[in-house]
Amino acid sequence: MYGEGGYMSISREQVTRLCQDAARQDRAAMDSLVDHVYATLRRMANRQMGAERGDHTLSPTALVHEAYLRLVDQDSMDWRDRAHFYAIAARVMRRVLIDHARRKLAGKRGGDQIKITLNEEVAGAIASPESLLELDRALERLEELSPRQRQVVEMRFFGGMTHEEVAEVMSVSVPTVRRDWRLAQAWLNREMSG
Repeated sequence: MYGEGGYMSISREQVTRLCQDAARQDRAAMDSLVDHVYATLRRMANRQMGAERGDHTLSPTALVHEAYLRLVDQDSMDWRDRAHFYAIAARVMRRVLIDHARRKLAGKRGGDQIKITLNEEVAGAIASPESLLELDRALERLEELSPRQRQVVEMRFFGGMTHEEVAEVMSVSVPTVRRDWRLAQAWLNREMSG
C-alpha cells in the first residue's frame, strides 16, 4: 500500500482530488485522505517527537490524532492539493505542540528562558516548553519577512520532513529548500540569541 519513504501508492493527483473533496466538507473524502496519508503524518510526528524531551507527555500517535481532529474541525478547509495539505498538517502539528507547551507552563512563573539552536540535525533542539514558545514567536516574526522560509522551517522542524520531501511538497527544487533552510536558521538563531 505504501511506497518507499512511507509515501502512499496513490498518485499525487488522487491525493489532490481527495484534498479538494475534503475541502468541500466531504467527510468520506476526508477519512479516505487520512487513510492514505496516515503513514506520512505518523512519520512526521515520529521525527518531531524524536526531537522533543525524553519526558514529553505527548506521544507521536497522540500528536497525529490531535492534528487530525483539528484538521477536520476547521470551519473552512481549503486544501488545494497534496502540498497544501502537508503544509497545513505541519502547521497544525506545530500548533498542537505549542498549545501543549503553553498548558505545561500555565501556573509556572518567571525563570530563565533556554535558548535553542536550529542546526541541521535538529535532534534534541527543544529542551523545554519555554524554548518551544520562543521558537514559535520567532517563527511568527519570520512569517512577516519570508512566508516561504517559515514554511520550510515548519515542515522541516515541526513536520520532520527531509529537504527532498519539502521540495516535493512545495514544488520547488531541493537547492531552493536548502537555501531557505540555511537562511531561516541563521535568521532564527540571530533573532533568538539577541
